[in-house]
Amino acid sequence: MKFSIAVNMERYEASRDMRQVAAEALELVKLAEAGGFEIAWAAEHHTIELTAAPNPFLVLSHWAAEAKRIRLGTAVVVAPYWHPVRLAGEAALFDLFSGGRLEFGIARGAFQYEFDRLAGGIEQQKGVAYLKEMLPAVKALWQGDYAHRGELWSFPKATSVPKPLQRPHPPIWVAARDAGTFAWAMASGANIMATPLSRPHAEVGVLAGRFEEALAKTPGMPRPRFLMLRRTCVYARPEEASIPIEASIRFGRHFETLFKNIGGVENGFPAAADFAELANRDDYRPEVIRDSMVFGTPEEVVAKLKDYEAAGVDQFCYGATFGLPHAFSRRSLELFIAEVMPHFADVRSPRSASARGSL
Repeated sequence: MKFSIAVNMERYEASRDMRQVAAEALELVKLAEAGGFEIAWAAEHHTIELTAAPNPFLVLSHWAAEAKRIRLGTAVVVAPYWHPVRLAGEAALFDLFSGGRLEFGIARGAFQYEFDRLAGGIEQQKGVAYLKEMLPAVKALWQGDYAHRGELWSFPKATSVPKPLQRPHPPIWVAARDAGTFAWAMASGANIMATPLSRPHAEVGVLAGRFEEALAKTPGMPRPRFLMLRRTCVYARPEEASIPIEASIRFGRHFETLFKNIGGVENGFPAAADFAELANRDDYRPEVIRDSMVFGTPEEVVAKLKDYEAAGVDQFCYGATFGLPHAFSRRSLELFIAEVMPHFADVRSPRSASARGSL
């Protein structure tokens, strides 16, 4: 199993200087690179201070100037917010500028709050149609002249300028949670990104089962890579558990406001959801958070990650930013690098381009 890291620029109050937020995010990326992580991921979100990322390629370009070796990925580009020609060109330009380090992650989108402002108010679930029309169009544009007439976009013959440095194209990842989208992604030559969100640890096995179910529907296809993202925190003493647990609960209250489109957002800051009104409120009990997330002492985290590895996860994504104090977040990552990663084989040997192939 290899390791990647998801880092967001986040803040909960306007008094936090965004320059400091950006510097702290970059510090985590550079630390991850030095520690042997394979990929650093940046999100796409709009009008939300919880994740300041209106263009993931700009975030990645900022990181690429300072982190020279780690691969850099979008987790994820939100298909309904883009035009295929623009997306193909911007992604290819970043691949060129970064020396061929782009990992191209794409998905349908998550927050109805954003869909109401950027996607004409369509239902978030309908974003999958945009994803399924977007990805083949982008791949075709990366190869050369291509004209498109679809349900959502139509344009005459065009091509991506520039072309990606990686040929035939950068590795592609599709973020999803259902077996049907997994199967479509695999048939499209994509790797799979999944997350159990805030659900109990057993959800890891559920998602792994869906992955295997989808794999069975694509006989003869190379096995794609299977990434799973989870909030992660390593601490030296068990009594420190309250710090990430409380941060995770606070993050969850703001996430649920956006995910379920409840409550309000003022000047970019989402209100904290009232868990008493949520059907999944039990997922946020402190003992459930402690057991579900990859929180614990180094020994406890190793044991949890062995479960992920046994389930078939070959890329664990360390969810680094969910409201932890920066010093604690940095110390967690240092402990993960020093005392967790050595328990997993070959974490410091990046896969060659030939091994990565065209996925």
